[in-house]
Amino acid sequence: MSRRPEGELRRGWTTGACATAATTAAYTALLSGTFPDPVTVHLPNGLTPAFALAREEMGDGFARAAIVKDAGDDPDVTHGALVAATVRKAAPGSGVVFKAGDGVGTVTLPGLPLAVGEPAINPKPREMMRAAVARVAAGLGDAGDVEIEISIPDGAALAKKTWNPRLGIVGGLSILGTTGVVIPFSCSAWIHSIHRGIDIARASNLTHVAACTGSTTERIVQGLYALPDIAMLDMGDFAGGLLKYLRAHPVPRLTIGGGFGKLCKLGAGHLDLHSGRSQVDHDWLAETAESCGGDESLVAAVRTTHSAANALALARAAGVPLGDAVAARARQTAVSLAGVGIAIEVIAIDRSGHIAGRAGG
Repeated sequence: MSRRPEGELRRGWTTGACATAATTAAYTALLSGTFPDPVTVHLPNGLTPAFALAREEMGDGFARAAIVKDAGDDPDVTHGALVAATVRKAAPGSGVVFKAGDGVGTVTLPGLPLAVGEPAINPKPREMMRAAVARVAAGLGDAGDVEIEISIPDGAALAKKTWNPRLGIVGGLSILGTTGVVIPFSCSAWIHSIHRGIDIARASNLTHVAACTGSTTERIVQGLYALPDIAMLDMGDFAGGLLKYLRAHPVPRLTIGGGFGKLCKLGAGHLDLHSGRSQVDHDWLAETAESCGGDESLVAAVRTTHSAANALALARAAGVPLGDAVAARARQTAVSLAGVGIAIEVIAIDRSGHIAGRAGG
């Protein structure tokens, strides 16, 4: 892990935010002949940052703009990368069509939140770009039928430093981000925040807290139990930091909410769930599938599949409760660390935001 800079950490912008800014500038130029520089974008969290253009180009039927990504103080492999958008008019009624340009990957395997053959531009950045196109189209009197090609020069080389090749994303990077903002952190700072959250919950005499791996799981768990915000612990990938502290500073009841893949790691005994520091053990996952009724063919398929999400899909198709089994094993790991004095429940969430399994409710 990169060394933490001194002082307050500076936030940055995701590849999705940069792609949205480049798209906004290029589409505006395509319609008006002029590139806005700097170009302002509207992010899902209400922020409206302005981005300076690094490149701008007009040609026969297209406009292209590029932004240099600033990841702030986060040790992001794409910091300093050039994120470019080429915008062309598309057939009437086609809406917004996305293409992978140089350095942006293409999905080749099932199990991701994008169909096979699609550019590796995640759903939230697509939503941001569609909103930007609609805003520009409304302002300049266009129908908003466009083709957006996102490219990142050197993206193919940068992608080798990520898990994209193992996920079946070939040819480059993914365009990522849910809020548009990169929030830098260090492990110690994040774990410290978890500990302080537990302290606050105890001081407030809360009897039920929830620890979640991300915003989607937090939303689902909080909705299930109508827990107050101070009961929600931003565990992220640091299950070990949470559970070890709870052993010495217990609360009566804990719900752990996590993505299915991350809970596969916890079930196998990993305490740091980050993709760079632990991986899904497919032998373990296959054995778990067998333990809950999977036949020989399912076990073999789970052992060789490329992702935990696809393993879950295979098990569901076979009527095997793999989600519940993974949640139960994750709960065993949690109990072994936090102690039997805490009533622990585990809820696994799939990629579509639905409950995939529960244990200890």
